Amino acid sequence: MAVETKEYRAEAKFQRVSPQKARLVLDLIKGLGVGKALETAAFTKKRIAPVVHKLLTSAIDNAKYVTGEQGIDLDVDNLYVRQALANDGPRLKRIRPAPMGRAFRYQRRLTHIIVTVAEREPKEGRSTKTEGTKKAKVLQKAAAPKATRTAAKKTTAAESKAATKTAAKKTAVKKTAAKKTAKKAEA
Repeated sequence: MAVETKEYRAEAKFQRVSPQKARLVLDLIKGLGVGKALETAAFTKKRIAPVVHKLLTSAIDNAKYVTGEQGIDLDVDNLYVRQALANDGPRLKRIRPAPMGRAFRYQRRLTHIIVTVAEREPKEGRSTKTEGTKKAKVLQKAAAPKATRTAAKKTTAAESKAATKTAAKKTAVKKTAAKKTAKKAEA
């Protein structure tokens, strides 16, 4: 049985940029988690990047709103950019003056940008949200066998003893150096 994943989207139509230039930014964020994608869009030095950032924020807000209305649990940290498209919009035909009274035609391209986010499927044996948090570390510590915990305490105690010995040696060296400089000053 395939579980259908919900997708949440946002659109920005009639943007004054060519689709090719918009795709340069959209290809950077495709497949990334929303946090990383927002960060990437915020620090990209393309003219369309702020629009993509705003559009991605809108898609995330749409996901929050729809899941709140439907009573579905949504983990925003588990969202990723599923689809990012830049389609052709209508073209504005313009005329540029040319030599000898002629006119050259050119086109101003417009773009329809679509960003779709979806919740990532948690993989078997991997936790998506609790890794790296204090709660997870406490749970891992509690789950560890007692022998490994005592071994870890012994190693930390041995390390602290070694650190105090080296600190004592350094202070002793400093004291002898101070005595030598004092004797040289007297002489």
